[in-house]
Amino acid sequence: MGKYNSKNYSVDLNQYPSIQTGELPGPRSRAIHARVEKHFKGLSSQVRLFPVAFESGSGCTLTDADGNRFIDFSSGIYVTTLGHCHPKVSEAVAKYAGKLMNAHDFSSEIKARLLEKLASVMPGDLDCFQLYDSGTTAVEAGLRVCRAATGKHEFLSCFMDFHGKSGHSISLARMTKFSGSGRAQGFYMVPRPDTYRPLWTRPDGTLDTERYLEFYDMFIKEATTGQVAAFVLEPIQGWAGSIFPPDDFFPKLRAFCDKRGILLMADEVLTSMGRTGQWLCMQNWNTLPDVTTLGKGFGNGFPVTAMAVRRPFADAIDKISASSSYGGNPMACAAALASIEAIEEEGLLEHARDLEALFRKRMADWPSKYSIVGDTRVKGCLMGVELVKDRAAKTPFEEAGKLIYRKAFSKGLAWIPAGHILRMSPPIVMPENVAQKGMDLIEESIAEADRELAGR
Repeated sequence: MGKYNSKNYSVDLNQYPSIQTGELPGPRSRAIHARVEKHFKGLSSQVRLFPVAFESGSGCTLTDADGNRFIDFSSGIYVTTLGHCHPKVSEAVAKYAGKLMNAHDFSSEIKARLLEKLASVMPGDLDCFQLYDSGTTAVEAGLRVCRAATGKHEFLSCFMDFHGKSGHSISLARMTKFSGSGRAQGFYMVPRPDTYRPLWTRPDGTLDTERYLEFYDMFIKEATTGQVAAFVLEPIQGWAGSIFPPDDFFPKLRAFCDKRGILLMADEVLTSMGRTGQWLCMQNWNTLPDVTTLGKGFGNGFPVTAMAVRRPFADAIDKISASSSYGGNPMACAAALASIEAIEEEGLLEHARDLEALFRKRMADWPSKYSIVGDTRVKGCLMGVELVKDRAAKTPFEEAGKLIYRKAFSKGLAWIPAGHILRMSPPIVMPENVAQKGMDLIEESIAEADRELAGR
């Protein structure tokens, strides 16, 4: 394992951030966006809130079409974990773009090297894989593996988790309003522990994990046919607003599933590959899933994802027609391999944990300083700040979230909106002085919104 060198990612903070056009978006961004919007529908909330047109990116920075320069606290929505245009990844993709772009699922040297390297960093016997080009495809494949491995057909998942935008992955989450139909048969949703908003607590007011598990047991007996193949969860909820479980949840859930012959499937498309300071977020709780999905930072922007299966269940992969047209193409394998090697060579897991300490320290007093901040949380380079109208009632404050998002963006911080919960996911290569500057912009925006919204 190498050691992180901040000089490789240095940013001149006299130049970044810098807003040249006075207001955002600038004229070229507006013109480009108008051309796109004429034909491209279904824009995300972050684009609708701030329709800038980005032109280039380098490391922890972005530049838009008007020359405005931003510090990136989104990693392209959790994707460019190693920063924009990481030279090792860019060179690897370029090499295979000129050598061999696609050979369906035939073997290749670069695929063999990726699979061997991936197996070496995955925990336990989680060392059998299939490769895809999107997170939702990997999730769908994982569900089929769980069914094939157990002979069962039902699934438990949790409210406010996010698992993708195709048929069954939508049925795992509360996104059926976007699908044009209801949840598929055999898919059930249950609450998961949220330390800030617990449903069940002990006499001392702290979250009671055992009560959740008791509810799951009752739910399986009374609401399902008893044919539950897997419990599918995000380790940390991303789309819902960086919501963390209590530390005892996943170890206890692992035992719960084992006792009942239910597989545990972790959707780590968002949280894997160093985002939380570990290869898998589940390692933070010493918990090994039976099936997991990798994505986003896996190829640092190149569309490559993976489904990983523990060896005892690997035969099920052969039963589900697992291959895909684009999965495992040489460019994708090269990007993923280069990303893993960069994390190892540059000591980025350790650096992500160092950044966690910095972020935790910066946010520790925000709930006491600002009336609209109810809670802050961080693991590695994954953060959330919960905004409330009333701290005692914990009433969500969506107006504050939109206001703070726009304020920080106008100061030169590119990041992710999420209703009343601010989400931050800076690249794990970010130098500490750049991280401090980004947090300055966020805190300034929170302070301004706190004053403006006082009494609402």
